[in-house]
Amino acid sequence: MQIDIVVAFFVLGMVSVLVNSRIDFPKGLYQTLILFLLLAIGLKGGMALNEHVSSALVWQSLAVLALGFLLPLLAFPLLRWVGGWSRTDAAATAAHYGSVSVGTFAVGVAFLETQQIHYEAYLPLFVALLEVPAIAVGLVLAKSYGNNTQVGKLAHELLLNQGVLLLIGGLLIGWWAGERVANIAPLFFELFHGVLALFLLQMGRVAAQRLGDLKGKTVFLLSFGVVMPLLGAGIGGVLGYGLGLSIGGTTLMAVLGASASYIAVPAALSVSLPSANLSLSLTASLAITFPFNVMVGIPVYLALASYWMSG
Repeated sequence: MQIDIVVAFFVLGMVSVLVNSRIDFPKGLYQTLILFLLLAIGLKGGMALNEHVSSALVWQSLAVLALGFLLPLLAFPLLRWVGGWSRTDAAATAAHYGSVSVGTFAVGVAFLETQQIHYEAYLPLFVALLEVPAIAVGLVLAKSYGNNTQVGKLAHELLLNQGVLLLIGGLLIGWWAGERVANIAPLFFELFHGVLALFLLQMGRVAAQRLGDLKGKTVFLLSFGVVMPLLGAGIGGVLGYGLGLSIGGTTLMAVLGASASYIAVPAALSVSLPSANLSLSLTASLAITFPFNVMVGIPVYLALASYWMSG
């Protein structure tokens, strides 16, 4: 199992914080990198939709939505009764783990492309689909239904947040433009790995800065932050196999099941669950699950998918 070169930038970011070396990473640049990755992933998926859209994709999408509802229902009892967390905090964190991490998905895509392993290019559609269901389940688990004003704000965050809007927008543009996307390919496709490397450099710094939040909760958070992605990866991999995806596609479905949101879900829950301690959720997803997935999980998911599907 070979770790992709971009992951080395994540490690460099973590090391820079641990040795107290100052790196001035402009906030505007970080936001630009996120916008770039979302659009690049969406455009690539849209091109694939232009070629492969079919009725089978509808059934696959419904199955992926079911995964989005299932994962938080599995995470909640672990957090609530094993971890002893409050209902609100357990529901909020379960929503994070039912949703997806675009950064983790991007690393998975980069890893497969480096290994020259085929995958279904329309999978970014599934990334967009998995943003929403887990948040809805989290609110039901927290028994937080809000007033009309909150519902309106929440609906806006769910359906028009940065991640969903840019992913779906990129998908639609790629689907509409088809081969004309080649005109902007030098920017969005050829620079993808370099931009991802810069993004991971900052994510390494953020993850290392969150390590201090583990005090007093280290054992359970570490356990949950590793066990939950493994459980999600197993379910996602089985789903990918059941949907007839390739080894690469099944690997990415495992990646989606294993990842945890750190952008869309915190934004939505800050509106609908203001009493939730989102630092717990972010520490688990950013300081534990994200590093585990990009440095260990993704190569393992590919190895298991290859072994299982070639056996």
